[in-house]
Amino acid sequence: MYLLYFINHSHILTIKNDNLLVSLIIYDIIVIVDIMKKILSKIDKPLLIVTILLCSIGLIMVFSSSFAVANLRYNLSPTHFFIRQLLFFLISFLGGLVILYIPTKWYKSFSLLSMIGIIAVLILLLFYGKITNHAQSWFYIPGTGFAIQPSEFAKSFLIIFMATSYNTLIKKNVNNIYLYLIPISFAAIIGLLILMQPDFGSAAILLAIAFCIFISIPIKKSNLPKIIMILGIGLAIGGIVLLNSGAEILNSTQMQRFNFKNPCQRYKEDTGYQVCNGFIAINNGGLLGTGIGNSTQKYLYLPESHTDFIFAVLVEELGLLTGIGVLILYAILLYRLLKIAKESYNLRNSILAYGTFWFFTFHIIINLCGMLAILPLTGVPLPLLSYGGSSTINFVAMVFVCERISYENKMTKYKLEVQKLVSK
Repeated sequence: MYLLYFINHSHILTIKNDNLLVSLIIYDIIVIVDIMKKILSKIDKPLLIVTILLCSIGLIMVFSSSFAVANLRYNLSPTHFFIRQLLFFLISFLGGLVILYIPTKWYKSFSLLSMIGIIAVLILLLFYGKITNHAQSWFYIPGTGFAIQPSEFAKSFLIIFMATSYNTLIKKNVNNIYLYLIPISFAAIIGLLILMQPDFGSAAILLAIAFCIFISIPIKKSNLPKIIMILGIGLAIGGIVLLNSGAEILNSTQMQRFNFKNPCQRYKEDTGYQVCNGFIAINNGGLLGTGIGNSTQKYLYLPESHTDFIFAVLVEELGLLTGIGVLILYAILLYRLLKIAKESYNLRNSILAYGTFWFFTFHIIINLCGMLAILPLTGVPLPLLSYGGSSTINFVAMVFVCERISYENKMTKYKLEVQKLVSK
């Protein structure tokens, strides 16, 4: 772009004409807008529409489910959590436009650095993090009231690192099986650090994503016994280190969550109380719901009505049919992610989309199954619906990474078709 050229060569050429400078700035803006139009015309539009729909529903439900909690429990404005979630979405989508502009081949330049950085941050978190809900998982930004949860960023960074690493190894036809275990080793280290907070839900999701990506890469079957043996030894060593670290892997409150069956028979216990009130909310909603804003369970009966149990409040107010509609939207989102992964022309992009698919899938399954007492309640947010800054930013960011992949897939397909025509 002309403006960038002038800036980089200001020692040679000085712009003395203000009108020329303004013209160059306008020209750069026009070029950027034109490029963005080109990219937006080739992204996966159904995925974008579904994402916007889920975010919109999430905003409505965060407002409806949180105004009582904000006012009665925290003595804040009823719109406190709504305004914050709106800000998170705005930041996420603006950042998403930047992500659309960045080629995925550039990810390799910062993927390893991001892994080292997130490990350093997670270590610092164990010493300086803020304890909330029995876990030392957040850094609070002084004077803002905002908090950052590094474990959420770790999931996204891990997907990117594994994608770039395995793409390089496969592309160079590397046969050394130990090099394929390096990304898994990073995942194990990060998982252990998250367990030490302790945050069992986030650690389980991160390790599950890493495992699903690892088994999807093309490795010779003759190497599988060696891989299994190495992973087994690694798990044993990791377990010994964790047990002897003095860290409380799961505190007494978190251990109680594994007693998750028949919650209404344990109404006076924390986990029984929360899940049973979730059941009551779903039962109150029926098919059509009590009406937006008319939930009774959000009035401090559900302790986490705007985060872990937002789906229960949604069903109570909008009904089971709307709840099924939201699940259909999730199914469409997951299908589009898989479609992008299958249509990718290189392993890097395929793993990025495939990892994002599992990122969303595990969050949806663990949140909903925890709410329904099928799995232990672990405090995992529901993608794009639950309140939360770190989780929201990462979910939207990974959607836009996949949108960039969709654009690259279509451009590659177009170039290949042109080459075929020229060769004829």
